[in-house]
Amino acid sequence: MINLLVTISFLLGWGQNLETALAKAKVENKLIVLNFSGSDWCGPCIQLKKQVFESQDFQDYANQKLELVRADFPRQKKNQLTKQQQTYNDGLAEKYNPKGKFPLTVLLSADGKVLKEWEGFPKGLDSKALIETINTHF
Repeated sequence: MINLLVTISFLLGWGQNLETALAKAKVENKLIVLNFSGSDWCGPCIQLKKQVFESQDFQDYANQKLELVRADFPRQKKNQLTKQQQTYNDGLAEKYNPKGKFPLTVLLSADGKVLKEWEGFPKGLDSKALIETINTHF
């Protein structure tokens, strides 16, 4: 199941390593979207993923302009991450999500500077609104 989740995340363009995304963003002049999610327990996380991140508009935009990283914190035993990935995600949370908000989406520059944060699934946020906001940071 873990391998399937990793494969699905990769196919949708979501990586699990911020350093890799930062390096690629510098070379390709992109920004990074870091999403903190509880993929198997957080209703707003699941809704945000389905309605915004998996939309064709967002996927097309992200493929050209963004590096995507998901720091997932599943609770169900069948979805548990490797110990190494969990430790890594915990480190990301300490730095970028110390209050433990879910979902939390963070827009980062290629040097790791926080440009914008979206807490929860804000009312009125759809793929077009998200893209418009991200575009103001290029």
